[in-house]
Amino acid sequence: MISGRFARFAGVTLTLVALASSGSAQTVSDALTFLMTNQSVQTGDFERDRTAAEATSETISRAILANLATLPVATSSSGFLYRLNPELGTVERATQSFGPFFVERALTAGRHQASIGLTFQQLRFESLDGRTLRNGSLVTTANQFVDEAAPFDVDRLTLNIDARIATLYGNVGVTDRLEVGFAVPMVDLSLDGTRANTYRGRTFTQASATARSIGFADIVARTKVTLYSEDGAGLATAVDVRLPTGRQEDLLGAGQTSMKLSAIGSLESGKLSTHVNAGVSVGGLARELSYGAAIAAATTPRVTVIGEVLGRWIDGAGHIETVTAAHPTLRQVETIRLVPDAAGLNMITVVPGFKWNLSDTWVLAGNVSMPVTSGGLTTRFTPFVGVDYAVGR
Repeated sequence: MISGRFARFAGVTLTLVALASSGSAQTVSDALTFLMTNQSVQTGDFERDRTAAEATSETISRAILANLATLPVATSSSGFLYRLNPELGTVERATQSFGPFFVERALTAGRHQASIGLTFQQLRFESLDGRTLRNGSLVTTANQFVDEAAPFDVDRLTLNIDARIATLYGNVGVTDRLEVGFAVPMVDLSLDGTRANTYRGRTFTQASATARSIGFADIVARTKVTLYSEDGAGLATAVDVRLPTGRQEDLLGAGQTSMKLSAIGSLESGKLSTHVNAGVSVGGLARELSYGAAIAAATTPRVTVIGEVLGRWIDGAGHIETVTAAHPTLRQVETIRLVPDAAGLNMITVVPGFKWNLSDTWVLAGNVSMPVTSGGLTTRFTPFVGVDYAVGR
């Protein structure tokens, strides 16, 4: 009865998101480009300024996609794992802990065992490469006399970007060593921005834009194979394929298929388990190297406490830099511009949290993701809550 209610709830959620996916009059990408390119500071080099602004807008868009289109999803074997005990002739739990959140473990769910889950995340982006986005302090273009401490003519940007993500996922054990699964992220992305010019102490609003998009992000199809499992130690490999189901113009999808190949190692001993992952992704947004490590401790038969570290290196995602050059027509004046570079983007996140066996085969998960690095588009923290239901025991 409970599993039937959960399936109906998941189905209603998917239907509502599909109905809301028709898009807005102005795409998120268009709104962002408008805010970045509509500038008022006269620097004497319009084409250079517009090129820099468009490139910066593209870098911010890629930073959003790095958080949405390639967002790590919950591990496929996230709750109960079962194996047949040949001595008793019955199926029993294979581990005492409920495993990590995002780091994969080597064991699969078990033959003919399946699970379905639903997770929610709230992202409130605060900064871009360490520059605050929400308080109007982000200088995009400015003119300054060389003998003065502050610019006399400056454009500043206020940018509020929020995302709410619900992910429906499931997996089934084909054999004790092979499982297949899926993850369907559904995103509500909103952008609200203002560009203001301050000239000699007087401030004027130059542009404002809002946009909202609700729809599917890129759907994930995944397979995991356990290569070795003995006395709690395990090795596995996994393949995740992200399909281009998210609208690229609304920054919900990368626009092309990507594939991630992962190596997985686990050591489970009694109440304590450790897990490490390393992966490489091709296609999609960009080439990516990822890694992760997790420790899970079963403090009671119903509660597991988890700590994780996740790392990602995204090729060519870029950073934002402030550059200064002499004004071409005004003497003793320097022009300040915000421009991107083409460097790789490093992102490291720590994730503490817990899993709680509510009743029967229901598991509640809760954690908070906190960035360690300041590169790219970052939040102070990202809350996560999810439920996992095991079937087929």
